[in-house]
Amino acid sequence: MGTAANPTTDVQAIGEAVRPHGSTSQRLLAFARSKPVGVIGLVFVLLVGVTSLLADRVTDYGPTQLAGPPLQRPNGDHFFGTDDFGRDVFARVLYGGRISLRVGFLATILGISAGTLAGLVSAYRAGWFDLIFQRVIDALIAFPTLVLALAVVAALGTNQRNVILAIAISQFPNVVRVARSAVLSVREEQYIEAARAIGVPNGRIMLRHILPNIVGPLIVIATAYFGAAIVTEAALSFVGLGVPPPQPSWGNMMSGSARTYISVAWWMALFPGIALSMLVFGVNLFGDALRDVLDPRLRNR
Repeated sequence: MGTAANPTTDVQAIGEAVRPHGSTSQRLLAFARSKPVGVIGLVFVLLVGVTSLLADRVTDYGPTQLAGPPLQRPNGDHFFGTDDFGRDVFARVLYGGRISLRVGFLATILGISAGTLAGLVSAYRAGWFDLIFQRVIDALIAFPTLVLALAVVAALGTNQRNVILAIAISQFPNVVRVARSAVLSVREEQYIEAARAIGVPNGRIMLRHILPNIVGPLIVIATAYFGAAIVTEAALSFVGLGVPPPQPSWGNMMSGSARTYISVAWWMALFPGIALSMLVFGVNLFGDALRDVLDPRLRNR
């Protein structure tokens, strides 16, 4: 007499089949060989990120310390010169990178997490709930990302916490759309139907069987939105609605006195702009490489 099949084991086996094989080191090595441009982007990100995080070890000056004569050109003592108060621009770029990275990272994590959860529930429940919720998302998407972030900051006030929340809210509608689309493509798979048939709770199906299988697209958009979040923070700070002075961020360093003295002290705006461009460019290169690897439609191109 044959042994009866165990549906739970079948669901787990199907879930295992869609997971990537090979050790982490092997996958990383294969990625480096196949996507050297992505590795270059990652190097840019690490260069800017690590130097910013270790700013207190890289430079002897603090971000608000008066380090020398005002408007001193770049030299051996002040690699990026000094600003109109005599503060070291190199130190401010590094410490400003800490703030820009923190805001971008936390805003992206918050926006991706909330958007993924909302899109997952909306697509799985479907019906009238999905219909009404998606019309709300359509209304939010009608607002440009920066305009939505500006409106939130203007309503809540200008501090680092509100900037993070504003950027996360501006990312939320688009993340919902991507997550919902990914869930719709997975929801009717056989292993999901098998889980429903054996009485697995809906919450467990969503978190255990659907969510792990939509991680690929979410990782790709997380890298894209991380770069966008840093640019949005810089734009908010540039117009005076971001991280308030004297805390340095790349956006407020390119605004205010940097614009006033642009003709005689070009270094005040140039170097934070270069740091911002390097980081976003690196994130975009790395994100494109991840998309090529994680999207099965692009693997053989």
